[in-house]
Amino acid sequence: MSGMLDTGARLTADGGEELHITGLLGAGGQGEVYRVATAVGDKALKWYYPSCATQAQEEIVQELVARDFDDDRFLWPSAFVRGTRQDAFGYLMDIRPDRFKGLPALFRRQLRTTPRALLTAGLYMVEAYQALHSRGIAYRDISWGNIFFDPTTGDVLVCDNDNAVVEGDASGISGTMEFMAPELVRGESGARPGTQTDLHSLSVLLFMLLMNHHPLKGSQELAIRCLDEAAERKLYGRQPLFVFDPQDSSNAPDPVEQSTVLHTWGAAPDALKDLFTHNFTTGLRDPAARVRESQWRDALRAVLDSVVDCAHCGRQNMPQPEETTAGACWSCGKDLVLPPRLVLTTPPPRAERHVRLRRGARVHAHHLVPEPTRHDYSDATCVAELVEHPQKPGKFGLVNRSATAWTGTRSDGTTQHIEPGQTVPLRSGMELDLDGAQAVVEPK
Repeated sequence: MSGMLDTGARLTADGGEELHITGLLGAGGQGEVYRVATAVGDKALKWYYPSCATQAQEEIVQELVARDFDDDRFLWPSAFVRGTRQDAFGYLMDIRPDRFKGLPALFRRQLRTTPRALLTAGLYMVEAYQALHSRGIAYRDISWGNIFFDPTTGDVLVCDNDNAVVEGDASGISGTMEFMAPELVRGESGARPGTQTDLHSLSVLLFMLLMNHHPLKGSQELAIRCLDEAAERKLYGRQPLFVFDPQDSSNAPDPVEQSTVLHTWGAAPDALKDLFTHNFTTGLRDPAARVRESQWRDALRAVLDSVVDCAHCGRQNMPQPEETTAGACWSCGKDLVLPPRLVLTTPPPRAERHVRLRRGARVHAHHLVPEPTRHDYSDATCVAELVEHPQKPGKFGLVNRSATAWTGTRSDGTTQHIEPGQTVPLRSGMELDLDGAQAVVEPK
């Protein structure tokens, strides 16, 4: 596969960094991406097609590079690169690691993953875009094509960041139509891409990630003979209707052709259903009423911490957080048995966290603070882990994975210290002081 740049060609970034083209990685709607050798290792170079190498696009890229946005969830432009002609340019970025997969592979069921990994990916996505918005930057093109995730851990990586602009800037693109806010699709006077329209796009992306279906594609889409631009504008802009709108079932999913979303929706907890329903009913009509990133973050974290394994088939289920009964398993239909939960109360301003003590359950550093700047479910942040007694099957304890000692208070008022690496038996009513956060085991 040949591209605009020849293998072996040499370029120089604006900062003086020498680049050596070693191969073509791929191509997209705006340009091609090459692997380049640099003094600090291989990087990726996005090079714009002549039709996309506009003055406005150059200004956007130059501004993004100047921001020096250091966040490992984004493949951010790190250096501007100009070619031999004034109108030929691109930008340098890190190479996407192989463990990150595109969402189209998920939608085609080509990836093996779990509800926990998908919920984690959703939470990390929300926080990534929240970090961008908090710096006054609107992404403007949130879609399935610009985000990648690790199907094992849920880690995410946002790519194609060269359309992000300062909030209020009208230059550049408006987004991908099936993810665009209805007011943008309709072309309303005064409507422009920004953080408010990003919230709609983010909700569409979350729905597709968790439900494997578009929230506005129901029976009405199936009735369209030719899904041309006019039909899309009607579906996403002029007459958008949520497939699970509680007041209007005329766009409900077809039970045969669209059965997947009926099953995934049925397995979802109300904590998520309520937000999706609000966003795709009230939020379609009133942009100011759209679900905020903080609302998604809190709901996704609560559901993620409540995931339980079916004792019969082993499949992961998402019961409603804080419920004492969980109903039947979505996979085998047998009754779920809820394990005890650890209720954590953070230092002031006090916040409460509930972690279901399933096999291998963990408490992470973000559980112990009222407003974490970022959630992280990796091994590095684990402070407590549920383990089974090696000689007594069925007996569990909480091992101290932190660097500081805990204080435990038994029901009779006596106390004990749990040093790093030590395990405290899991007993109902046991109170623990985890570095300032209070934890107690509750039966259900």
